[in-house]
Amino acid sequence: MNVSSRRLTSGETTAVLTAAAQASLRAPSVFNTQPWTWHIAGETLELSVDRSRHLSTVDADGRLLLISCGIALHHARTALAATGFAVTVERFPDPDQPDLLARIRLGTEIPADPEAQRMAAAIHRRRTDRRAFGDRVVSEEMLTRLRRFVEFEGAYLHVVPADQIPMLAVSTERAAHAEHEDPAYQAELDRWTSRPIWRSDGVPPASMVQPDARRVPVRDFTPEGATAGLTTGDGDDKGAAYVIVFGTDDQPLDLLRGGEAVSALLLLATAEGLATAPLSEAVEVTWPRHLLRGMLSDLGVPFLAVRLGYSVSRPLLPAVPRRDAAEVITIDSP
Repeated sequence: MNVSSRRLTSGETTAVLTAAAQASLRAPSVFNTQPWTWHIAGETLELSVDRSRHLSTVDADGRLLLISCGIALHHARTALAATGFAVTVERFPDPDQPDLLARIRLGTEIPADPEAQRMAAAIHRRRTDRRAFGDRVVSEEMLTRLRRFVEFEGAYLHVVPADQIPMLAVSTERAAHAEHEDPAYQAELDRWTSRPIWRSDGVPPASMVQPDARRVPVRDFTPEGATAGLTTGDGDDKGAAYVIVFGTDDQPLDLLRGGEAVSALLLLATAEGLATAPLSEAVEVTWPRHLLRGMLSDLGVPFLAVRLGYSVSRPLLPAVPRRDAAEVITIDSP
């Protein structure tokens, strides 16, 4: 099928880029901080980090900050590919502007990518599901597909075997204990779980789950005196699979690309009917992160662990709050 290569008007170009930036607003981020901004100028869409949303205790070195921005970048790229446009992406295009993470330049109209369309459709369905999953096992075929998508984005995927799950549990539990004992962490947790509704960010009680016994514990987001909005659900979590997205280094470019790989994993999993829940605790604290690296046989640097499985709980989880597009996206006048 031939697609016209006509040149878009400036208004049409802005509309296409704005829609991609708006799609990225659905991207998950550490503590739902949404630490990015977009700038549209002509045929370019620029992604910058919003340092005012950096978690100085949970994410002191800014690793999860860049991973979160990488997820948003991939969401925008996916939306453009699904609409039917070629793009070029420059990552860290200006050494004099380290907070300018990526510049997307809109190209010609091309046939829409059917796989990207499936993944773009999953953007609005994806939820971080902290409830227990059922006993249906994630197939090797599915895990292989997920690995290929992660590798296409320049990262790697380690599927945690059964004999390593106790180590993942220990890493997560010890990190959670260390954070729980830190008053600065408690203050940061309270700040991002007690947001006024008009802020449209943070982790609301409706997405928190009551703590329960799991093979790998989930973070207790509930601030002192608060009640989680969700029960653990109807599943036993026995069918859950655990994966670790990792790279060869943890320089800013590696972390940004790692986030893009995490996005590819989450969107494909959602498109295929899987529920997902990123587990960031073990990479937030230095020595548990070293334990994860040992699980990788010291072949790489862990970016993020993710729990995958089939949800047996109903109803569909509510969407968590998102920042208003006008707060995040700026558009130059033609």
